[in-house]
Amino acid sequence: MTPPAGNRPQRTERVGVVLLCEVRQGTRPWKMARLEDMSPGGFRIAWLPDARPELPLRIRIPRMQLLTAHIRWMRDNAVGCEFAVPLHQAVFEHIVAAAGTD
Repeated sequence: MTPPAGNRPQRTERVGVVLLCEVRQGTRPWKMARLEDMSPGGFRIAWLPDARPELPLRIRIPRMQLLTAHIRWMRDNAVGCEFAVPLHQAVFEHIVAAAGTD
């Protein structure tokens, strides 16, 4: 069910990035994944087969601490995730600058 327009949380604009990182769910092995866009609140991974929405996702972005996210949608093999704790704007800008953009 979609909340009325006035009650929807404001979405931040996503920035296209090209960033290789490592992800894992539960005790599964770490896998390389490509982030294709991100915002301070979340990101999209280009291809992550066998993703399980009920499990938190751990993500290691180069030169960053380990982050936790939750899968919010899946289409084909792509997944959209929301950070458990949104990134500080300065941290987000640093990641985007280091990663390069589309």
